[in-house]
Amino acid sequence: MAIVVDIDVMLAKRKMPVGALAERIGISPANLAVLKNGRAKAVRFTTLEALCEVLECQPGDLLRWEPDTPPTK
Repeated sequence: MAIVVDIDVMLAKRKMPVGALAERIGISPANLAVLKNGRAKAVRFTTLEALCEVLECQPGDLLRWEPDTPPTK
């Protein structure tokens, strides 16, 4: 199972720099980079709520599930 993070998509739609988003939601740019690049193992609901508030979107606009590709024989 793969959770895909689409923060970059929302940033582009809102024409907002990553640094501005990090500042507005109250996390470091490095931690935001870990999250937006899909390397985070978890996300706090408070962080997700702040992302949705600042980006004016729903959680489903930021996160989506893609099934693993089955192994080929």
